[in-house]
Amino acid sequence: MDTQKIEKAAKELLKAIGEDENREGLIKTPERVAKSFGKLFGGYDKNPEDILTEFDGENYDEMIICKNIDFYSTCEHHMIPFFGRVSIGYIPNKKIIGISKLPRIVEIFSRRLQNQERMTMQIAKTLNSLLKPQGVGVVVEAQHLCTMARGVEKQNASITTSSFTGLFKKKMKTRSEFLGLIK
Repeated sequence: MDTQKIEKAAKELLKAIGEDENREGLIKTPERVAKSFGKLFGGYDKNPEDILTEFDGENYDEMIICKNIDFYSTCEHHMIPFFGRVSIGYIPNKKIIGISKLPRIVEIFSRRLQNQERMTMQIAKTLNSLLKPQGVGVVVEAQHLCTMARGVEKQNASITTSSFTGLFKKKMKTRSEFLGLIK
């Protein structure tokens, strides 16, 4: 990430909205913006494969769920935050992962310019590709400031997206069990 370019752009943005970038409260704003972008967009320099720790030879073949994983992301259309919770379930096929890896995968994909639909699919496809499980289910529920603070200005609107693979997609009973357990 080029922090100098971000600082320069932040100064130009302040000028463009009619602010004085030399005003006392704004002098360090470009530096703070660059630093915050390092966190907000830190997912670009991370690869989910690098954080996955697999445990082979496990005979566990029931659903594993990690729910209510908080996330913060930035809408690629308006560069305004959206945030919410992710629930992930998978049914192993002789491989399990350390449970802390599920929130880390969410963090990697949410810390990029995103749309909720793509992020949901990226999480499911990544787990499906790396673990080769019997199935994966991902549900994301989020609130978007682009809907709340601008545009239609609806404060209580939330968006839910889902992505399913394997048994979660083919067997309604498996999908229903997952959806019941995450509520």
